[in-house]
Amino acid sequence: MPEKSITVAFQGERGAFSEVAVHKFFDGKTEAKPYRILPEVFDAIEKGKVDYAAVPIENSTEGSVNETYDLMLKTNVKVCGELNLRIVHCLISLPTVSKEDVKVVYSHPQALGQCRTYLQKNNYRTLATYDTAGSVKLLKEQNLREAAAVASEYAAEFYGMKILEKGIEDNKNNYTRFFLLAEKDAKPTGSDKTSIIFSTPDVPGSLHNVLKEFADRRINLTKIESRPTRQKAWEYYFYLDFEGHRNDKLCAEVLNVVSKNCPFVKVLGSYPRAK
Repeated sequence: MPEKSITVAFQGERGAFSEVAVHKFFDGKTEAKPYRILPEVFDAIEKGKVDYAAVPIENSTEGSVNETYDLMLKTNVKVCGELNLRIVHCLISLPTVSKEDVKVVYSHPQALGQCRTYLQKNNYRTLATYDTAGSVKLLKEQNLREAAAVASEYAAEFYGMKILEKGIEDNKNNYTRFFLLAEKDAKPTGSDKTSIIFSTPDVPGSLHNVLKEFADRRINLTKIESRPTRQKAWEYYFYLDFEGHRNDKLCAEVLNVVSKNCPFVKVLGSYPRAK
């Protein structure tokens, strides 16, 4: 019998950058399953509809994807991998449309923001959609002849559309970091990271005291982010990434200490560091 293919959920239409990330994670040897919104992606993992999910967690120019952080707090999925994907935006149209025909450009708000200088220089009117690849699909389905979309080269290929211009993003050092999610995190590899969420007691120096535990053990922190708890005004959760696996001696030690001194700690997972 043939082996069961690995199924990986992503948010967006076929051709989205998240689907590109899926194929990068698994070298193309997988079945990518699109879902319209991120909560459906997380639900698919929790209910065992798919084996994995690839979700964006932050962009190097536009910042964090807050909805992903909020969903990771609410659900029981684990981070088992990460990927830094170079984002190259293309101006895409119907095959018979020229650049001079374009008056309006569709795309996801983040993609439009990442191409703001280019779009303003060309005096294009912009309209936000829920997805980059979805905007390409919209052009094709509605036969929009005075419009273009900002999306990936893969999206243009998938829908049989034309690339009017490639690399229109304002910052060429434009990367999106993706998490690979599953029911369990990954085993130690010797080059790992761990992500956690925690809250601190409402006393002076509480955040400093937590971070000092990492510094005292010379554990390198790679990111810290705060998000409102939505339970009490001006109360925050902290999202922290650090080098090492939760099963490493020093990492296990610091997590034990932090868990004893903080009202809330959740380990999101340990995973191989992105290359």
